[in-house]
Amino acid sequence: MKKTTNLENKIIELLSTHSQKLNYKQISSKIEIFDKEGREEVKKILQKFVAAKIVITFGRGNYKINQKFLNNETTGKNYVVGKLDVKYSGVAYLLQEGDQDDIFIAERNISNALHNDIVKVMLFPPRQDHKPEGQVVEIIERSKKQLVGTIQINKGIAYFVADSAANRHDVLIPGRLMKNAKNGDKVIVGIVDWTAGTRSPIGEVIQVLGKPGNNDVEMQSILAEFDFPLQFPENVVEDAARILPEIPETEIKKRKDCRQITTFTIDPADAKDFDDAISYERLPNGLHRVGVHIADVSFYVKPGSAIDQEAYSRGTSVYLVDRTIPMLPEILSNNLCSLRPREDKLCFSAIFDLNDKAKVIKEWFGRTVINSDRRLSYEEAQQIIDSHEGELSAEILQVNELAKVLRQQRFDNNAINFETEEVRFKLDENAKPIGIYLKESTEANFLIEEFMLLANKKVAERIGKKSAYNKEPKTFVYRIHDEPINDKLDTFKNFVKKLGYDFKVGSQKTLATSFNNMFEKARDTKEFDMLSKLSIRVMARAVYSTDNIGHYGLAFPYYTHFTSPIRRYPDLIVHRLLDAYLHNEPSVNKEAYEEYCKHSSQMEQKATEAERTSIKYKQAEYMADQIGQTFDATISGISKWGIFAELKESKCEGMISMRKFTDDFYYIDEENYTLVGLHHGNFYRFGDSVRVKVIEVDLAKRQLNFELAQ
Repeated sequence: MKKTTNLENKIIELLSTHSQKLNYKQISSKIEIFDKEGREEVKKILQKFVAAKIVITFGRGNYKINQKFLNNETTGKNYVVGKLDVKYSGVAYLLQEGDQDDIFIAERNISNALHNDIVKVMLFPPRQDHKPEGQVVEIIERSKKQLVGTIQINKGIAYFVADSAANRHDVLIPGRLMKNAKNGDKVIVGIVDWTAGTRSPIGEVIQVLGKPGNNDVEMQSILAEFDFPLQFPENVVEDAARILPEIPETEIKKRKDCRQITTFTIDPADAKDFDDAISYERLPNGLHRVGVHIADVSFYVKPGSAIDQEAYSRGTSVYLVDRTIPMLPEILSNNLCSLRPREDKLCFSAIFDLNDKAKVIKEWFGRTVINSDRRLSYEEAQQIIDSHEGELSAEILQVNELAKVLRQQRFDNNAINFETEEVRFKLDENAKPIGIYLKESTEANFLIEEFMLLANKKVAERIGKKSAYNKEPKTFVYRIHDEPINDKLDTFKNFVKKLGYDFKVGSQKTLATSFNNMFEKARDTKEFDMLSKLSIRVMARAVYSTDNIGHYGLAFPYYTHFTSPIRRYPDLIVHRLLDAYLHNEPSVNKEAYEEYCKHSSQMEQKATEAERTSIKYKQAEYMADQIGQTFDATISGISKWGIFAELKESKCEGMISMRKFTDDFYYIDEENYTLVGLHHGNFYRFGDSVRVKVIEVDLAKRQLNFELAQ
């Protein structure tokens, strides 16, 4: 490529320091070009860069630097921008998209960067048969505003030690910034200064949480570790207090009145908010009219309000073992927007007329008012399904028959029947775990699931699919799920074939059939749980996006999240967009909504990690009294640090350190998910049964350490 112009250099410099995708208008604005001619010139340069593979495109008109080929001509050095993944060992990797290799960064080359920071990395000259390696040269964006850990005072000097092993730097806390924290206190700390070249940053105590081991302290620590707020800001509380509890009669008159139709909710027995309800009536023409009624959060939460801004910031409710941290203030989540029985409630509804084969003959979307007849737990609904008796039995049994047809159709249409285990705890009055069990899904669960899926699918089709209603699809928020990751899928295919499963890849139908046949064949074997977990690992992660590619796992070409606006911000966006488009309003700005999608996906992942961390803490707490005891376990993971084993009864997972394997030199056979002894041929394979002894429980790190019992 010939020598670049000043404008080309500006574009390259901008894209090389931004991890997010940008369109040509955003690029123009950031390099201070605002006139039409200048923007057109930027667009031409971008097209030239795409042809030269310096820039790659995403979706419709979004650009990002091609990290593989990026070259800064002024320095002759290669740079890459991305998210830093710091491992427990101290080394790090710069995460790359698609099939590009992650970039290795030695501990000495991480500089002042922390786990999950967006950083600029200078690549070292490539070496033959070595993965790319580099050095952090600039921190573009800090990932965390606060760190969580304990204060340690030694010889009058106070240090903060983070809970997360990925944050390996001790933080020096001057006395004036201690906020009365004492030695051993668990605290939230913010970094106030970190001079280049120094090992330890300077920090200040933001909040003293209390003593480690206290349940409330530990749960608050987990929330703070993942940057979730511990309470609502004052302006949000004030906004919520001003909401009038009475529904204006003028609002009811604007809506479809469904209060006389048989309606019910089915939720967990301990649920406090009920954001979806089902109604049923048999029509004179023989069709079944089923309404999916979702709490109309958008009526109460207006765009740009303090409540809305806080809900967007949180992105989702967070479900820890012993508590829910709601996205919305309690007056909304547990009261006004909770579809409690025998109370008038405002909803956004999807109403379907179906025939006996569950084919949708007619559909309607809009705002309604409902009055639920009955609140049922899943157990109560299942008892009605099993006994064919009880209040609303006729309606529930008929809706269940339709749900069974919808479920079968979904699998016939190449949906994959993933089954995951959900761990639940029995807690005493102090939230100490006294038992562990697995959540079981029944027909009552599937009944609700299938009609929520139907509503989500049909809402997405209404906006995204060309039809009599839609001459041209408008910008919308989709829930997308990409195809499986090819390299992982090939390894998985070869592994399960060795176990005797006929597994074929190719078309979506072929792959879905392979997965479902394998699950059915393995259902009553010791391999089932292992195969389920491995199957999920080869799949891409579902995310939110304005670019619809469909949902691979569900086999839906169009899919969104419409059914839980109390606890998911994307659903609230979907309600607002659907209402606007039903009233023929113009399409919204795609770039802005793509940013909303990206933020929502990130917050969902954070919430998931926080939930898993709370489970790990409670599992460690449960096992703290059982050190020295032996248990049956299943090998659930293999790494260079050792093998992970999951206790069969309690589902608690711990690690058997590689130091414990002294009878041979062991290496990892990645293709077969196996740890193999070089000289004697002993091996430990993913899914194998072993007997383990609990030798250590580290509550602070939420870790269990095992050794082989035999």
